[in-house]
Amino acid sequence: MKGIILAGGTASRLKPASFVVSKQLMPVYDKPLVYYPLSTLMSIGIRDILIISTTNDLPSYKELFKNSHIWGIEISYAEQKTPGGLAEALLIGDSFIDNKPVVLILGDNLFHGVGLGKQLMESFKEPGALITAYHVDNPIAFGVVEFNQKGVVTSLEEKPLHPKSHWAVPGIYFYDETAIERTRKITRSSRGELEITDLNKSYMHDKQLKVIALKNHVKWFDTGTPDSLLNAALYVQQNQQEDGLLIGSPEVVAWEAGWISDQTLSELALAVNKSRYGFHLKEILSGTK
Repeated sequence: MKGIILAGGTASRLKPASFVVSKQLMPVYDKPLVYYPLSTLMSIGIRDILIISTTNDLPSYKELFKNSHIWGIEISYAEQKTPGGLAEALLIGDSFIDNKPVVLILGDNLFHGVGLGKQLMESFKEPGALITAYHVDNPIAFGVVEFNQKGVVTSLEEKPLHPKSHWAVPGIYFYDETAIERTRKITRSSRGELEITDLNKSYMHDKQLKVIALKNHVKWFDTGTPDSLLNAALYVQQNQQEDGLLIGSPEVVAWEAGWISDQTLSELALAVNKSRYGFHLKEILSGTK
């Protein structure tokens, strides 16, 4: 299975903070925002990952992840010159996907919950697609899903004025090898984009779209605004200080998966030893946390 992180866009709701830096490179407490979706993909067991971003921002991602092979993963890069919709990421990544199942995750989405990666891995069954559902108080701000007790999707709406449910669709999507073919058949929306909801509806109409409601202990943040970015940072700060664990750490995920050795984790901790992040890595390695 392949993984794609879509880290493009203009981040217009974060301006002026986003004038010269990609939103997904902004810090969420002690690490870049993009670390969180990357760690989610890794927790699912995905080691072959494509990052899609703008022409201006791609060099920054290449610099940030120039040594990512040490984590036991391989990161490739592709360009999205102008915003063309979330589903366009699949067309951009066509050769990378190479007719294999793929997980598309948005670079500004933060997920956290014990056992989340395992839950998602076990829920995706081919053929078909899998989306997640998260209960929210303000569904009009999100894509909204309605589903039955068997987890079969019965309706999908994009930011509806009168939502049929309070279940939002977070930015992580699992697709089988037919995703590219389906995306090519989608008509661009009035804003000229390939909408992810239209791709999901393609699976729904074929009765091949399943949904899993994220468990109560799972937290999800869509960090598209200053307030949501701050709330995510405060959540990470509070939980890391209380538990002494690291949320969204590629080093920790790789070590727990057995992709890197104790020695490698020790060396990675040493590289950031003057930071709180490095201190936590050493604590985790020593077994004190």
